[in-house]
Amino acid sequence: MEISNRHINIGILAHVDAGKTTLTEALLYKTNTLRKLGRVDSRDSFLDTDVQERERGITIYSKQAEFCCEDLGITLLDTPGHVDFSAEAECVLQVLDLCLLLVSAADGVKGHTLTLWSLLREYGIPAIIFVNKMDQPGADKEAVLKELKQRLGECCVDFSRAFTGFTSEDEEAVAVCDEKLTEEYLEGKTAIDSKVIAGLLEKRKLFPVFFGSALKLEGIDELLRAIKAYAPVKRYDGGFAARVFKISRDAQGNRLTHMKILGGVLKSRDIIGEEKINQIRIYSGGKYETVTELEAGRICAVTGLNFTKTGMGLGSLNGSNPILLEPVLCYAAAADDGTDTSVLLSKLRILEEEEPQLKIYNDEESGRKEILLGVMGEVQLEVLKRSVQDRFGISVSFGEGSVLYKETIAAPVEGIGHFEPLRHYAEVHLLLEPAERGSGLSFGTLCSEDILDKNWQRLIRTHLQEKIHKGVLTGSPVTDMRISILTGRAHPKHTEGGDFRQATYRAVRQGLMQAESILLEPYYAFRMELPSANLGRAMTDIENMSGKSEAPEINGEEAVLTGTAPVSVIRNYAKDLVAYSGGMGRIALSPAGYGLCHNAEEVIEKSAYLPEADLRNTPDSVFCAHGSGFVVPWDQVRDYMHVESEYNPFSESNVFHDDEATAFNAKRRGHDTKEPGSIGNDEVDNILNRTFYSNSGSDVNAEREKRMGYGREDKKRPKSMDFDEAYSDYRYNPTEKKEKLLVVDGYNIIYAWEELKSLAPKNLDSARDKLIDIMSNYQGAIGSEVILVFDAYRVKGRGRSTLDLPNLKVVYTAEGETADAYIEGLAAKYGKKKDMTVATSDRLEQTVAWGSNCRRMSARELEMAVAREVYELMKKYGKKDS
Repeated sequence: MEISNRHINIGILAHVDAGKTTLTEALLYKTNTLRKLGRVDSRDSFLDTDVQERERGITIYSKQAEFCCEDLGITLLDTPGHVDFSAEAECVLQVLDLCLLLVSAADGVKGHTLTLWSLLREYGIPAIIFVNKMDQPGADKEAVLKELKQRLGECCVDFSRAFTGFTSEDEEAVAVCDEKLTEEYLEGKTAIDSKVIAGLLEKRKLFPVFFGSALKLEGIDELLRAIKAYAPVKRYDGGFAARVFKISRDAQGNRLTHMKILGGVLKSRDIIGEEKINQIRIYSGGKYETVTELEAGRICAVTGLNFTKTGMGLGSLNGSNPILLEPVLCYAAAADDGTDTSVLLSKLRILEEEEPQLKIYNDEESGRKEILLGVMGEVQLEVLKRSVQDRFGISVSFGEGSVLYKETIAAPVEGIGHFEPLRHYAEVHLLLEPAERGSGLSFGTLCSEDILDKNWQRLIRTHLQEKIHKGVLTGSPVTDMRISILTGRAHPKHTEGGDFRQATYRAVRQGLMQAESILLEPYYAFRMELPSANLGRAMTDIENMSGKSEAPEINGEEAVLTGTAPVSVIRNYAKDLVAYSGGMGRIALSPAGYGLCHNAEEVIEKSAYLPEADLRNTPDSVFCAHGSGFVVPWDQVRDYMHVESEYNPFSESNVFHDDEATAFNAKRRGHDTKEPGSIGNDEVDNILNRTFYSNSGSDVNAEREKRMGYGREDKKRPKSMDFDEAYSDYRYNPTEKKEKLLVVDGYNIIYAWEELKSLAPKNLDSARDKLIDIMSNYQGAIGSEVILVFDAYRVKGRGRSTLDLPNLKVVYTAEGETADAYIEGLAAKYGKKKDMTVATSDRLEQTVAWGSNCRRMSARELEMAVAREVYELMKKYGKKDS
């Protein structure tokens, strides 16, 4: 393969059926890369190598071809045109130097074309426009050019005569694309030459438009000449840097990381992260050649890297580029052939890694059997079903689809998280602020390093970014917020990294519980073409869908209607449109981001999500008193916190105006919105009570305390200690010689520990036996009595049974007797007689244990304790396998 010194990376983008694959074939043929033209309908095109691509006649996966145009080396990246695979196309944009935007003369600018155009603008990529299929009857050059100028911008300039005789009129059209150039051109100081055009193109101030037919090779020579004459060739400096834009696997199953080198030189056997590159491959179609090194500006695929992800920066290029287009639909997936859910999930994870438009929202920690997939549309589902069957031999089916909701907040709020079980400490205060719609999550700090060390702050930000934080309305992911560190505290001896993880998660959640939350839903931009006689029906339908439409364009008996509408109601509208328009109407949909949910109350009620019952995302904090940790409900954390907050919710810098959000929350809470600037005394009391909990005698707080087993005047309620006292020697009183007893809820631990949880679905008996072995070893290390309880209440006719091992007592409960009930009985019996600890992550069970004077230990704390003690035990006896 010939390698040129000048090199450029070009991508082809288009809506479906615009002729993208045909244009690719034409470019390769005209540069003598192909001896024979392939065709989509003949299923022999150079880049559509996948079986499904050839069967469907569409591009599904991005691929590349290498060729030369005289002295210019070109890597051509073909991208999917179907809207369901838009995310795949977007990933390619991150590595392009120039884009060829393809528009069909018959279809004009479709909705998906506008989506692609906005992405090009977002990534700052120069573009040349090629209007294809000009050989078809009815193709109108002037009409298409007019539409391009109207919908994409006046800087779309006809370059049909660029190489046959540019007229003064053509030159003026170029000059007016830049104000300074216009003045210089009119004054005769600057001529419109290829250098000037290249500069305007690179700055995205000019978009040359060419016309032709890829199928008949018309206009291809002019397009290639334009690429050679105008394409920007970038210069790269500095050490090694690269951007990953795709993950795939070859026929042998080798993992391939596709990247563009953005600095330095990449060599085979180089170490990136902690892994070594085995091969550097340059692909062209289904074939590749290996090289020992590659310079900046080139695109390649490497083997040997297993940690990489799409969008990741390597070398000196830190951070990941987020994908702007995200799935909007959700489907439950299940195997039809009896394949275990965990096996199916592992296979889908492989596809998720390779396909950016596929997201798995399975909550593995909860132990749920259901797998939820986020996808762009039904065509993607069909492709996914076939891929799972062909690659893994698993037959999979999907349930009824629903949209993917998100949540955000309407006004700033402070969130507090405190994590202080025995020998642990961390407190975190976060400021949660609403951000511009579509901005996602961003993170920062307002905390001085004199208050909280830089390393701890960096750790907090890491924990903020590593997790998908759930909202409190429906449990949907939160978005469009900026989260900043306000303040916090660590202890010089007792703080570990995991403590700040717990405190950070709880702070986010506690803030959301106080906030004015908003439910968001995805919207589609639509473009409807239909008979004018049906326009009234269409506009009424859009209004009933809570959508918005622009003023319609009416041309005789045809009309065009554009606008936006919620995905949930318009995604299947094409069937209705075809029916009432007698088959004459058609609609194009493209993602248009998220907006306020049009039926929020209905969605919230249907979800039946109880945020306080979601123990995996608890808003409560853990404090410590008298040698034992205790849980403080989220709405009382401010009464216990050790670190004073400097946050003022009424500061002008924290005012956020969102009329739609205000109206939504007013409606959700059942009262009218006030005029801007007015606020009544009742509302002030509401804010103070919600934010500062000054109204401590409220019915809500009283009810919470009743559930927790104490009241405001009840002396049993544990009081918070100051910071120094919390770590004094009062935690352990040597004069109290009580026998120690550890009671472990077996199945709760099995489904909380990662190792046992992954084993349980395959063989529950093995998971149970492994836990028995682990706890037996642990008992040998601590020397205290240990009782391991397994729940057998569903086993017909079973009575309670006990297995007395040399250093461990294993109890299987009777039919109709839960492990919770058995443990509660032990707590009532031994709570005051023994130093009893209950190990479980069941919140209710923990509360009952605390009420019976027992210590409480979470599944995570037990796992850490076991790891520490068993390791010491194994080391003591010279064993290396624990």
